[in-house]
Amino acid sequence: MANQLLKGKKGIISGALDENSIAWKVALKAKEEGAEFVLTNAPVALRMGKINELAEACNTIVIPADATKVEDWENLYSQSMERFGGKMDFMLHSIGMSPNVRKGRDYGDLKYEWFQQSLDISALSFHKMLQTAEKMDALNEWGSVVALSYIAAQRAFASYSDMAQAKAVLESIARSYGERYGRLKKVRVNTISQSPTKTTAGTGIDGFDAFYAYAESLSPLGNASADDCANYVLAMFSDYTRMVTMQNLFHDGGFSFCGISDVIVDKMKP
Repeated sequence: MANQLLKGKKGIISGALDENSIAWKVALKAKEEGAEFVLTNAPVALRMGKINELAEACNTIVIPADATKVEDWENLYSQSMERFGGKMDFMLHSIGMSPNVRKGRDYGDLKYEWFQQSLDISALSFHKMLQTAEKMDALNEWGSVVALSYIAAQRAFASYSDMAQAKAVLESIARSYGERYGRLKKVRVNTISQSPTKTTAGTGIDGFDAFYAYAESLSPLGNASADDCANYVLAMFSDYTRMVTMQNLFHDGGFSFCGISDVIVDKMKP
């Protein structure tokens, strides 16, 4: 049951592609909790996905933006603030893509121009989001910015390839810009490190089903769903977490702090 947790708050939700996207779940729940927001994604993603259906369900609009282009962020903020009649209170960065992963390049045979694209799309876009918001004074004091990350930023997962470096940069930006934005405007900046999740992007990673099953077996609470992640994002947008910033918050059923489980021991016995 909705509690109007975000009543009166306004923001931007990026990255919703289809009903499997975490950003899609965030949008639906944010609407239920009383928030107003605009949706955004890259033009190519708009052609591939169903975001217009989501916009209709949430009574909002879609503003296309290439996250790698500062001018697109400027246009997004200008149009959003015009729609809201003022500044915003929250933003979700749910943006990530690796051409090397998508095209099956081995980690020992990466194309470096694609690696740079991975970093630009998945991490530097977060800095552009924050820097442009600061320069345009687009966020209210005590606003909240959340980006979605993954534990491969800290640990080696072979199939995650150069996205691991992208997520590490993403989390570093959250700390550095969180310190800056907190002192300037009391804006808080955090990342959420989510369980392996059956999104369109996630299931495209080689060996995803095997790792999903492994994480489910290791985590004492099991894998966190996209719906549960959306609830956590909304909590981070709310005033209940206004003193939390510069953190990478694991939302993975306990996976990040487990060594081994009895379930896995039983499966590995000869």
